[in-house]
Amino acid sequence: MDQLELFDLPNPCIGVCQSNSRGYCIGCLRSRDERFNWHAKSVAERAHILKLLTQRRARLNAKAKKDTDSPTSGESLDLF
Repeated sequence: MDQLELFDLPNPCIGVCQSNSRGYCIGCLRSRDERFNWHAKSVAERAHILKLLTQRRARLNAKAKKDTDSPTSGESLDLF
């Protein structure tokens, strides 16, 4: 038996169910299909989706960090 079958994978929903401009939920970062068919998916598919969510969250955090680290137009860099 595959170890994934021993444990039920939790639904990543956090109760913020709104889609962004690309169709991903702003709360859990799942696509429409991933959200609406979560319970019908196999354990392996759910595990794959959870891995994708980790990658999406990392990209989102990296983009947010890049946006806050770079100066906005007209703002000078503080060197000292």
